[in-house]
Amino acid sequence: MWQDYVLTAVQILFCVTLIPMLLAKEKPPLSSSVTTGLALLVGAVTFFTLHLWLAAASQGIVGFQWLALAYQKMRQRPIRVPELPSRQ
Repeated sequence: MWQDYVLTAVQILFCVTLIPMLLAKEKPPLSSSVTTGLALLVGAVTFFTLHLWLAAASQGIVGFQWLALAYQKMRQRPIRVPELPSRQ
């Protein structure tokens, strides 16, 4: 199907454009990264059920890239330790 090739070409473009974001210090918000990554993986499964194998694989890769961004953002967050009340 020609649609498989078109969708794959678009996903490869997205994949390449995400590489600088993966390497940059600044990351997108965690909620945006997780939502986008999960939505793309749902789309990949949908493409898989339609036998659009290349589109499913390429969209899955982009979905995992977004989840990698979410992971990187989580690692950037400082761990907050609750303060104990002071005794006076």
